[in-house]
Amino acid sequence: MEVLNLPKTDLKLQRKGNRLTVFDILRKKMITLTPEEWVRQHFIHFLINQKGYNASCIANEVALNLNNTQKRCDTVVYDSQALPIMIVEYKAPHIPISQKVFNQISRYNIKMHVRWLVVSNGMQHYCCKINYENETYEFLPDIPSWQELCP
Repeated sequence: MEVLNLPKTDLKLQRKGNRLTVFDILRKKMITLTPEEWVRQHFIHFLINQKGYNASCIANEVALNLNNTQKRCDTVVYDSQALPIMIVEYKAPHIPISQKVFNQISRYNIKMHVRWLVVSNGMQHYCCKINYENETYEFLPDIPSWQELCP
């Protein structure tokens, strides 16, 4: 797999027949290792180990119903009251981050109504903070720490 623009982390990898799997520390099971999953696992470890996020406040593959269709948020971060505060959308490293990706995560946010939207392909990471009161948003230079999310 490709070297990412994220801190190196030791992932538990396992070969099952002709497919490679990775242990997801949040779902507590082995998952087929795709390029997108490679990004997700590195990003999750980054949030926990470098940004101080509590693993018990992060969930992968969160289902939601949007316009009578089932969708899945790649990762959702919750605050200490179990309210969603951040959605993270991952793409494989070779997929450029485009307006289409931001449109996708914005549609999910119609239901989730979070303050933080993050998009990453493992090489580039974008974080947007939404201010609902002023109806504005701003792109941040870095992914916020847990203390910045939940002061």
